[in-house]
Amino acid sequence: MTKSALRSVVLVAFKLGCIAFGGPAAHIAMLRQEVVERRRWVEDQRFLDLMGITNLIPGPNSTELVMHIGRERAGIKGLIGAGAAFILPAAFITLFFAWLYVTYGTTSEGEWLLRGIKPVVLAVVMQAIWNLGKTAFKTLPLTIIGALVFVLYLLGGNEILLLFGGALVAFLIQRILVSGNRPSASSFVVPFLMPGAFSLVLANTGAVPYTALRLFLTFLKIGSVLYGSGYVLIAFLQNDFVERLAWLSEKQLLDAVAVGQFTPGPVFTTATFVGYIVGGFPGAVLATLGIFLPAFIFVGIAHALIDRLMGLTWVRPLLDGINVAAVGLMAAVAVILARDAVVDVMTAVLFLAALALLIRYKVNSAVLVAAGAVISLFWEFLL
Repeated sequence: MTKSALRSVVLVAFKLGCIAFGGPAAHIAMLRQEVVERRRWVEDQRFLDLMGITNLIPGPNSTELVMHIGRERAGIKGLIGAGAAFILPAAFITLFFAWLYVTYGTTSEGEWLLRGIKPVVLAVVMQAIWNLGKTAFKTLPLTIIGALVFVLYLLGGNEILLLFGGALVAFLIQRILVSGNRPSASSFVVPFLMPGAFSLVLANTGAVPYTALRLFLTFLKIGSVLYGSGYVLIAFLQNDFVERLAWLSEKQLLDAVAVGQFTPGPVFTTATFVGYIVGGFPGAVLATLGIFLPAFIFVGIAHALIDRLMGLTWVRPLLDGINVAAVGLMAAVAVILARDAVVDVMTAVLFLAALALLIRYKVNSAVLVAAGAVISLFWEFLL
């Protein structure tokens, strides 16, 4: 590991933390463009495998994938540096909006910015789906699994069940129907059940006065057990901060979620907003540290096990199943994003132009995102 390797991976993570709008699928697509296409730090297959491992552990998936790339590129320092560089820009932006909210009782709409950014982000996601799909869909059964996940998610299927279901089906096809080998029960180790046990530490005790320690432990619990999207995070915040502790009102929770939607970087920085509301600046720091700390630990453990796991014959089909399921989920999310991103002539033109520039000229996604925001701003003035 060299200083230049550490510096380069931290700079990439920081750039993405500043411009990665659109949620985990968009973050992953932008990350892939930076580390697979532009810099060739990893191959698509390795990128997919890191995605698969990330989906097996709790926490913010796109943030953890950035950490994996940092670990791959520059060791433990790269993991910590890349993770911090991706998280901090969004945390500071969210903290600013939290200060405005507490001081003036409102938040900036931010819609003019997102109107031009969303179609560009959609184009980046579509390009990533196409390229990752060419690597993930190796066989007809895997292609069918990915297609089923795509359809079932749009029909309302749970993303976690679909991910693990895809892994199980691929495993059964490969190990039972094809090879006839049946793995022993002792082969399956589930190290990630530990976070579930940790959640018992903060049992439902009813409304209690605010303390900094309880704020930190509550977000530490959420970061340790939360699988899935930002919508799952909302459910946790509702249960813990509105119903159990009664530190937030329903309106404050909705405002916190709104800020998370129009700031770049991980949606988990919603914790920064909540922490500031209930505990000021110290609360924002503790909340942010609490919700993200488990991700650093989980990624550190998981990454150390990747190569060892790859030596086990039953792991490859499991990862193949998770990978195609993840691509299927990304495709379904792209459909949902399209409904909100392409809403008029301007956004349709932005989407098509960005997609053409990505495919034909490999234009940097950061440049396209900035251009989308500027065009949207000019469009607002013209109207």
